[in-house]
Amino acid sequence: MNKVVLITGASTGIGKTTAILLAQNNYIVYAAARRIEKMKELEYWGIRIIGMDVTDDFSLNFGIHQILKKEKQIDILINNAGYGGYGAIEDVAMEDAKRQLEVNLFSAARLMQLVLPKMRENKFGKIVNISSIGGKFATPYGGWYHASKFALEALSDSLRNEVKQFGIDVIVVEPGGVKSEWASITIDNLKKSSIDSVYKEGVDKFAQFLEKSSKNNSEPEVIAKLILKGIESKKPKFRYVGGYNAKMAVVARKLLSDQVFDTVILSQMK
Repeated sequence: MNKVVLITGASTGIGKTTAILLAQNNYIVYAAARRIEKMKELEYWGIRIIGMDVTDDFSLNFGIHQILKKEKQIDILINNAGYGGYGAIEDVAMEDAKRQLEVNLFSAARLMQLVLPKMRENKFGKIVNISSIGGKFATPYGGWYHASKFALEALSDSLRNEVKQFGIDVIVVEPGGVKSEWASITIDNLKKSSIDSVYKEGVDKFAQFLEKSSKNNSEPEVIAKLILKGIESKKPKFRYVGGYNAKMAVVARKLLSDQVFDTVILSQMK
């Protein structure tokens, strides 16, 4: 029997590409996002599209209810929705900081709560949380984004050991640079947050660094293939790393002291 997949943030980038790849591999795919118009082309692949605002609990509940009513099960959840709300910690309004955590962390947590009962009943499930190499280390001006991804990593580790007894796997995917709307949105957020800021000089340099490095970003297919590999494995890895500069950055964070790693990070923004 074909497995039923729900993937959030499916209107662009990793989400859209993964939805298509899974549909091509005979999964029953439900693609969710706020911008339904950007997902219309997915219907060509037999993908079901549903409108979902991950910051709205009613929307999350209704989306899950729709799928379960039709399919009777959700075998795989891919929490991909997210964005980068960058800016100096002193500058970012608490309202914006809370929204960053709401989208990147709490929405994923709520969806996990909603799919787990049926997964436990079926003694099978795969939960894939799209984190980031930014869940392993933090750069200046990305404090709230990194906080959301560090927290998602921790939540995933806890959940993995809670649900293993029910035949459910929890997989973390840590992309590096990937071609998507993420970089442009992040740079826009960064610049808006620092128009009159004492951090403006550093922010401008960091924005230039992001713009320059994003030109080397990997295609989203790189991450889509890692996701497919993880969900098709009987014993998946706890973490999959891919995308531009990803493996090198994660290894460097492991090997270097905090002081040396900070020096390396700051040297990229001169």
